[in-house]
Amino acid sequence: MILNQHVAENIALYNVDCVEFMNTMIPANSVGYSIFSPPYSTLYVYSNSDRDMGNCRDDDHFFEHFRFCVDGLMRVMMPGRNVSVDCMNMSTTKGRDGHIGLKDFRGAIIRMFEAAGFIYHSEHVVWKDPLIEAVRTKALGLMHKQLCKDSAMVRAGGPQYLVTFRKPGVNAQPIPHEHGLTHFIGEDEPTEGNLAHNRWRRYASPVWMDCRPTRTLNYRGGREDEDERHICPMSRDIIDRGIELWSNPGDVVFDPFGGIGSTVYSAINMRRKGLMCELKPSYFDMAVNNLSNLKTFIDNETMQVFQAFGEQENCTELVF
Repeated sequence: MILNQHVAENIALYNVDCVEFMNTMIPANSVGYSIFSPPYSTLYVYSNSDRDMGNCRDDDHFFEHFRFCVDGLMRVMMPGRNVSVDCMNMSTTKGRDGHIGLKDFRGAIIRMFEAAGFIYHSEHVVWKDPLIEAVRTKALGLMHKQLCKDSAMVRAGGPQYLVTFRKPGVNAQPIPHEHGLTHFIGEDEPTEGNLAHNRWRRYASPVWMDCRPTRTLNYRGGREDEDERHICPMSRDIIDRGIELWSNPGDVVFDPFGGIGSTVYSAINMRRKGLMCELKPSYFDMAVNNLSNLKTFIDNETMQVFQAFGEQENCTELVF
């Protein structure tokens, strides 16, 4: 069922349904780390494909289908290794839900991964500017005029969550950082004291206040005229931190909902092997374009790219 593909040194992009691909093409126990943003139940409709998890009746229907993805991840992940899900809770509406409030999408994801056998391993809350959310969504609870009128309906802005799960078993390939963290990803890098320790304190914080939401790949070419929603790519700070903490150079980093290629882009920059599935052709084409730009970037800036991560190892083609 592969519609298109782009395979190069340490890069493999597939225009395909991730569930079918995971269960037929990826060897069991072969993925070192997975990080992705999932479809948001009925909130976004990305395509008219029957395989699109956004094409669902309700939340129960969505999670019935999403469970196949979670089971596939349990199969392909290496024992003792991690899967990180970048997600947010969703707002409810009077028209759709009968009331204005929040839906515990994050909690539902946690319960589904646990039911599939994963261990609930770690969680980071990623700060987002409530003013930007208010302007973008026009949410009643974030309007200053609602504060002035009746603050009973005022609420907090919605943070992002990076929720991480671990496959049971012993990690046969430890992920060492012999000298601690030798570089920093994010805003306002520590410059005083024990730098390795201070960088780690920032990463270990349960609330990440320093991830740059604007540090993303180009996404404008992936949008189509009939799209119902805009594309919202993941922050590369979040992806890079996950890859740094939970994978080794040379590991396969997998994104089952690859979108415009953000995860693979970061994986290659950090000397990993990037693998992604994307069902929507326009997103897949944009990912191929973004990864082509990355090749030019590496050719021109090789020393800068690899100085922070050590010398480049011999590249071998990623084959599945």
